[in-house]
Amino acid sequence: MRDDDFPARGRRTRGKSRFDDDEPQFLKRGRPAEPVLTDPENTPDDDASGDHAPNDAWSSWDRAVHGPEPHPAWLVTELAARDTELGVLKTGKEADVHLVRRAVPETDRSCLLAVKRYRDAQHRLFHRDAGYLEGRRVRRSRENRAMAGRTAFGRQMIAGQWAAAEFAALSRLWEIGAAHGRIAVPYPVQLIGTELMLEFVGDPAEGRAAPRLAQCRPEPAELRSLWEQLVDALVVLARAGHAHGDLSPYNLLVHDGRLVMIDLPQVVDVVANPQGPEFLARDVRVVATWFTARGLPAERTDPAALTGLLLREAGIR
Repeated sequence: MRDDDFPARGRRTRGKSRFDDDEPQFLKRGRPAEPVLTDPENTPDDDASGDHAPNDAWSSWDRAVHGPEPHPAWLVTELAARDTELGVLKTGKEADVHLVRRAVPETDRSCLLAVKRYRDAQHRLFHRDAGYLEGRRVRRSRENRAMAGRTAFGRQMIAGQWAAAEFAALSRLWEIGAAHGRIAVPYPVQLIGTELMLEFVGDPAEGRAAPRLAQCRPEPAELRSLWEQLVDALVVLARAGHAHGDLSPYNLLVHDGRLVMIDLPQVVDVVANPQGPEFLARDVRVVATWFTARGLPAERTDPAALTGLLLREAGIR
């Protein structure tokens, strides 16, 4: 896996979103959901029946870029479906994640979705993104200048690129995981502007998200299994020439014994980005420290040895 694992340079986008310093949160019932930032028309129709709740909207499936095919059987794609806002799953500095139920009225067809909404240009965002934007360009010089100058327009463009980068990375990694089973990520359902819809990873009956690795206290056997899964996932990324870029126990979920990697807008090209090897080494150091602190032998989690392996897999050494 090399050049074809992700879009080629020029089409591949990378960015940064920071969630790892936020407190773990589950669904906050009763909290008003934010509107879709780039889709002001995604509001409920004023139908005569009045049967729909204020936070209901028609499914936006027909206006979105879709995830990889074949679509999972659980995913509702009918245009007659309604999207109902249920609350906030997680808040972050650059984006919030909401819980949405997509259901076809008067049927048993429904699914839960995690909807990640990057903040618009009026909100604080992407204040630590410079290293992740190394080598990133768009075709129009005006847009490049706006992004470099962090104008309001430029910041909105960056937000859109972050969402597109995460969607592209998740799409490719999902396909790799489906084919080879060596990496698990949420299925990327659809993308509209700065809104990314994802598979909800957790308990759909209660609307409770899977715990982050940082919240878990695994027994020795499970700890070893999670570490092995993590190494496999990092090797998959490295063979594609990439690093997560912001890996920590806070953006790894544990669901039914499976490690699921999340928050990938800042995926880094370890070859094209001059700081790529440093990002990769930091990823390894952070997660290795956590596993060592939980009791895994230090010789097994040696950051230098794993970093060297991943750089070789990426073709750098």
